[in-house]
Amino acid sequence: MPYKIPESLKGLNDSEVVASRQQYGYNRINTTQKNGWLELLVDILKEPMLILLIAISVIYVIIGDYGEALFMFVAIVAVSAISFYQDNRSKKALEALEKLNEPLSTVIRNGKVLKIPTHEIVVGDLCITEEGKMINADGSIVHSNDFSLNEASLTGESLSVFKNNESEDNQVYSGTIVVSGLAVFKVEKIGAATRLGKIGSSLAEIKTEVSPLQVQIGKFVKTMAIIGIIIFLLVCLVNYYQTQNLLDSLLNGLTLAMSVLPEEIPVAFTTFMALGAWKLMQKGIVIKRSSVVETLGSTTVICTDKTGTITENTMHLKHLYDFRLDQTFDENDFGNDALSELINYAMWSSEPVPYDPMEKTLHRIYEQTQKADRRQNFQMIHEYPLEGKPPMMTHLFEDAGKNRIIAAKGAPEAILNVSSLSEEEKNRVGKFIKDFGKQGYRVLGVAKSDFKGQDFPERQQDFSFEFLGLVVFYDPPKKEIQKTFQQIYDAGIQVKVITGDNTDTTKSIATQAGIIHAENTIEGKEIMEYSEAELLQKAQEKVLFTRMFPEAKLAVVNALKQDGEVVAMLGDGINDAPALKAAHIGVAMGNKGTEIAKAAASLVIIDDDLSKLITGIAAGRRIYANIKKAVQYIISIHIPIIFTVSIPLFLGWVFPQIFTPVHVIFLELIMGPTCSIVYENEPMEKNTMRRKPRKMTDTFLNWKELGISIFQGLIITIGVLFAYQLMVQKGSNEEQTRAMVFTTLIFANILLSLTNRSFYYSLFESFKNRNRLFFVVIVLTLVLLFVILYFPAVAAFFKVSGLSFQDLGIAVIIAIVSVLWFEIYKLVKRKISN
Repeated sequence: MPYKIPESLKGLNDSEVVASRQQYGYNRINTTQKNGWLELLVDILKEPMLILLIAISVIYVIIGDYGEALFMFVAIVAVSAISFYQDNRSKKALEALEKLNEPLSTVIRNGKVLKIPTHEIVVGDLCITEEGKMINADGSIVHSNDFSLNEASLTGESLSVFKNNESEDNQVYSGTIVVSGLAVFKVEKIGAATRLGKIGSSLAEIKTEVSPLQVQIGKFVKTMAIIGIIIFLLVCLVNYYQTQNLLDSLLNGLTLAMSVLPEEIPVAFTTFMALGAWKLMQKGIVIKRSSVVETLGSTTVICTDKTGTITENTMHLKHLYDFRLDQTFDENDFGNDALSELINYAMWSSEPVPYDPMEKTLHRIYEQTQKADRRQNFQMIHEYPLEGKPPMMTHLFEDAGKNRIIAAKGAPEAILNVSSLSEEEKNRVGKFIKDFGKQGYRVLGVAKSDFKGQDFPERQQDFSFEFLGLVVFYDPPKKEIQKTFQQIYDAGIQVKVITGDNTDTTKSIATQAGIIHAENTIEGKEIMEYSEAELLQKAQEKVLFTRMFPEAKLAVVNALKQDGEVVAMLGDGINDAPALKAAHIGVAMGNKGTEIAKAAASLVIIDDDLSKLITGIAAGRRIYANIKKAVQYIISIHIPIIFTVSIPLFLGWVFPQIFTPVHVIFLELIMGPTCSIVYENEPMEKNTMRRKPRKMTDTFLNWKELGISIFQGLIITIGVLFAYQLMVQKGSNEEQTRAMVFTTLIFANILLSLTNRSFYYSLFESFKNRNRLFFVVIVLTLVLLFVILYFPAVAAFFKVSGLSFQDLGIAVIIAIVSVLWFEIYKLVKRKISN
């Protein structure tokens, strides 16, 4: 390969790396320490449920009920442990994601080129960077080739800056982007000491924008908390009016407040999102913000690149068209001497160290067909980077004898426009271009020029070019791509292809790949001419967007968003960054994606496999559905707890304090894991990926869904209070009545958690979706219930007595009737929908 890194560059040895790290530390901007035990304790004490438990414990100590005070203390530890376990799982998942998100940097150490995590760069390292990469430390250039940077992140100047080791300014800075070429720079500053570090240390203080679902859940929890406070005050006043006992009134009020507060919901949301992102990471999908998982399930439009996403990105050179001979040659004839000039100039117009697959192919064909390799004899003296609409690029080389080569290549239309051809000749070449395009080939035009002196034109288009011919590549669609697109369409998601390639080539490849309505095409230059209203219409109706440039891509994405679509944008280049950032979900490719594309994206597919996006969308739909199930379960089961605590108290029933904080906290300890651990593990229901995506504007729980949950809770309440009155009518004492009510509620809780696994399919259908955690939690709950009822010491503590086999059977029957009526509702729903 030409322009290899000089052998004199050896880099640091292992001992020098260690010494440098000891002196300057790691290459990290955010050096804040992990929370200590004091911060952790404060965070725990902020939990509303724990505040309630501590208050109840204090009251028990004051009234001398030390046994219940001790139980409350154990409950505080248990609730804290569950919160810590969930928080720890979430943090570990997010830390793993953060680690995988970290880009690798290329360094020279011990004379060898290595890839290392960016945070391991040390002062003194020799870093290698190339086109499309982001600089990850400050330093000075020691070797470069055709090297230019975009320093807009620091200077605000969008134009590229060319630099080398002899430039007056030979410094490179962290956060800037390599536009062209390659450079080796010696690291002088890392982490917070870099210019970016000094400017961006405040970035850590910027809060991440919360998702719509987070906002909705937050509002719901706050509403319930306010209701809890009102009920707490009401119960305290009513009870104090009846008993004139302040501590007893406070205890009853706190018991009811505990039953109202749905503290499981925020924990469940965090757990679902973090673990969802972690599971996707294991499948090769890196989520950079866990809340993106929620948005994935709402995707309505996928805007995909063509090259490397739909196609294999192999860029096999299939044909060469020589203009002077007016003849097309296939790959078996590339060694023909008549093609030497075309092959030469196609190679010279490429980057000396090729980055693009097509340019790598041109270098390889040059090596295979040319008798003498002249690349080491020539140095690039000037470059015009890829630009224009349509784009082209020009390179100027010179050897020691001042012999000069000026080579250009680019979109055929661009090369024809700058070449000295007649209209007839342009039309003749145009027919070849169109024929190649219809076959799905990628076509580039090649031209040469001659220029004396050093006063080069400001624009490459101002050279006088001689048209040489066409180089024709074929990049076939990936083997399974038709199946992937069919899955996307089955999920009710639109597909748009946004590419810089020409219309004929794109249409051919899109048709082969199974894109529907591939005949609906439009070019980037047309996009920019439309009014806002016209653009909204065109963005919806067109499928293939060709000859696209950054502004046009951004315009299409924004138009789709404005029209209410949830847009996933796939891109891999520097030019894709604005559209990636603007889309709801920016998707970058892990292998061929540039660092700037990965930085702009919110999701990275490690192996560039488009089908992984389907996996992500399915995960998003599953997680959203499961969060809804968990929240609806929590709402439904909280209602009977609230009414069972309050109604006997307000109506002056014979046993007004049927539940104490002990019973409520036991139920909370069962509901917490069911909500946040068991439902998180629930598999996706069948046909989930054959439904239309939900609208982002939909509220989390609409009135119908909320109404169903409330109705479920009220029916269970009727069943539990029926059990209460049944025992009273039988002449049972308070302990027996409490045992019956408590047991009925436990059985109803178990059945509710099972029937709410699906709000459409039957309970028996849901059993086909294996979720072992349900079995574990149910068995553990039943074992604990048995211990509470039939171990005398425990029964005395919970103030219950053992139930007879007949009473247990009645409790089960009441629970079944109170809960499983919902199966009839689901059956009717299925009948109507069919």
